[in-house]
Amino acid sequence: MRAERLFLGMEFAYILRRKRGVMEILDRMGWHRRMKAWIKGASYVLGIFGEAIRSWRELRMIVKGLLSTDHVVLAHLIVTRRCNLSCGYCNEYDRISAPVPTDVLRRRVDRLADLGASIITISGGEPLLHPELEEVIRHIRRRGIIAGLITNGYLLTRERIKKLNEAGLEYLQISIDNVQPDDVSKKSLKVLDQKLVWLRELARFKVNINTVLGSGVRNPEDALTIAQRAVELGFSCSVGVIHDEWGRLRPLSEREREIFLAVQKLGKWSYSRVNRFQRNLVEGKPNRWRCRAGARYLYVCEDGLVHYCSQQRGYPGVPLEEYTREDMRREYLTEKACAPYCTISCVQQVAELDNWRDPQTLGVKVWRAPVTSAYEVRRAE
Repeated sequence: MRAERLFLGMEFAYILRRKRGVMEILDRMGWHRRMKAWIKGASYVLGIFGEAIRSWRELRMIVKGLLSTDHVVLAHLIVTRRCNLSCGYCNEYDRISAPVPTDVLRRRVDRLADLGASIITISGGEPLLHPELEEVIRHIRRRGIIAGLITNGYLLTRERIKKLNEAGLEYLQISIDNVQPDDVSKKSLKVLDQKLVWLRELARFKVNINTVLGSGVRNPEDALTIAQRAVELGFSCSVGVIHDEWGRLRPLSEREREIFLAVQKLGKWSYSRVNRFQRNLVEGKPNRWRCRAGARYLYVCEDGLVHYCSQQRGYPGVPLEEYTREDMRREYLTEKACAPYCTISCVQQVAELDNWRDPQTLGVKVWRAPVTSAYEVRRAE
């Protein structure tokens, strides 16, 4: 189908170059059909061009990260803590929070740009609940930063996908936990499959489907079914290992380990599949790596505070507008006690740029009290 679209688009361009191009279009093929074919062909060519641009921006991000350690590689920006679901294993949502005002989010994006951020991934809660999400994405792109989004996908519609296209979104990740919804998670393939079809048809951004093992869903084999469906639709797929309330490993069963290895073999490469560290984790072994959270990776909560990650909220706990490169240099060289059994993929992936250099010499930061929910964190404060 893609080859046919490309051929028709090229053929149409050739006819236009000839003297009687318009007349030949009308004569050889009804103009409605011809124009439709041209649009499809042009869309395919532009899609290829868009892929090339994204690949170049990815390459530029990696090269910049290798050449310099004095900037943020990836920041997670929380635009609302509220979520429309209540998955049993999740501690990153509440039911009451208002969305962060858009002008506040613009200022946070500007500050992250000042810190040299290469990628900003919007998260929550459920970020699609934010009424001006697309404007936040546009502002990220205006600052020359790669824009990503993590969502449960429930609120995606054909119209919303088109708006995300227009805003300039470059990457989207949906987490799907099971084939049929159960008491642990409602993020099921049964509910979301039609939305995945719409994404395949309409999305001009990259889509990754992530599934998680160890969450307690009834059938761990569902992870393999979900990954196979993602590949069938042309998306990349990844598999995560569930963490406890500290962000550390929950042991997997033998069957879960087998499924993990099977999923890893599926699909095309994407940055989300940089997950060598997980092979040790699924076997219950620690990883030796240098966590650069607080420096190369920042987690900016809805209150505008910088944290190590979603499971280590409280450190450093400094407002983003006051966060400096000096803070980043300190955290870059600070060893984190939770690192050996950490399962937080985004932090591990960013650390791949720096694991080979700069030993951490500023001592070990101890674990904080585990996060149980955003509401309890706020109540404790």
